[in-house]
Amino acid sequence: MFENMTKTELYAILTGVFTASLIVSNIIAGKTFDFFSFVLPCGVIIFPVIYIVNDVLAEVYGYKKARNVILLGFFMNLVAVICYNITIALPAPVFFENSNAFSVVLGFTLRLLVASFAAYLVGSLVNAKMMVVLKNWDEDKLFLRCILSTLFGEGLDAIIFITIGFLGTMPMEALVLMIVAQALFKTVYEIIVYPITRHVIDSVKALPN
Repeated sequence: MFENMTKTELYAILTGVFTASLIVSNIIAGKTFDFFSFVLPCGVIIFPVIYIVNDVLAEVYGYKKARNVILLGFFMNLVAVICYNITIALPAPVFFENSNAFSVVLGFTLRLLVASFAAYLVGSLVNAKMMVVLKNWDEDKLFLRCILSTLFGEGLDAIIFITIGFLGTMPMEALVLMIVAQALFKTVYEIIVYPITRHVIDSVKALPN
């Protein structure tokens, strides 16, 4: 799949995929859905792409380059949110009938915006850092690195996002269940797609610099 590319060329592509996936994730995260009686944010739909790329970046390119992509994703998402709000503020012509729907979908509340940004930064950076730390501890245990980094990173992501975004809007029991369900859902998903993650990492490692 990557045979004719170098690690440097692929790094640019992974950066684009990660950033685009993050922006999509933050657009759809404002809606929740029922999953076997557990309520989850719709942002989990695109989670596998984001965290596979995060794992590849940390495992192959190291923490510094992974952190740079994470911070770039944060900045570009901020640019997107600013553009959304400018667009919403601009007066629409009388024939444009979807102005309210546009505002509902893309008009983030300050609370959800803060929750999303804080959760993303902490969760992604912790995920990348743990991948590197565990690699230094034992380079052979890639499965353990991927799963533990996701469990800790996504655990913190869920705690921060759901607590800031939804505390006081639902019973505490439902809030805690939502946090646990989201963290476990993503960790189980990571286990399921691990063969893909392993294949991508091995393929990227085999590329010339």
